[in-house]
Amino acid sequence: MTALSQTKLKIGLVSVSDRASQGVYQDQGIPELQAWLEAALTEEFDVETRLIPDEQAEIEKTLIDLVDNRQCHLVLTTGGTGPAKRDVTPDATLAVADREMPGFGEQMRQVSLQFVPTAILSRQAGVIRKDSLILNLPGQPKAIKETLEGVKDKEGNVLVKGVFAAVPYCLQLISGIYVDTKPEVIESFRPKSARRC
Repeated sequence: MTALSQTKLKIGLVSVSDRASQGVYQDQGIPELQAWLEAALTEEFDVETRLIPDEQAEIEKTLIDLVDNRQCHLVLTTGGTGPAKRDVTPDATLAVADREMPGFGEQMRQVSLQFVPTAILSRQAGVIRKDSLILNLPGQPKAIKETLEGVKDKEGNVLVKGVFAAVPYCLQLISGIYVDTKPEVIESFRPKSARRC
């Protein structure tokens, strides 16, 4: 068993923004992430939050601390994923990764393309560091929810699956923790052999 296979899920939430970290405006990323997780997860979880500027060294240091020292199973970042010179969140994420999980970035762009053609400019990444999953999410609250939850029609039927559908099984595979979601928000997928009765 790894150090992270504890019973309670621990999540790191990182908002990357020069202006929000300087107090120019209030950060909306972390509150949106926390509210969505509280609505989606069936289990209780602990949260570590960080509001930091768009500095690659600072982002790398934060991600390393949340995984290595704070023992977060999952780290979600928001902001800094575009093509602008100050957008370095994916670069920092890849720099601290042990393995890349390209499917997460591909699916995030697929979801966002349903809403805006500029989704192809996003460089969001998903990686594994040690026994933890790190995902880069968009900066806008509406886009955060869409990316995690997916695209639904007016009746609530899922048209394009959100990335969080795969997160519980990924965490189970890499750290041994069992997490589930509320199907009315997002239905998590895992093989029958990996499900708890």
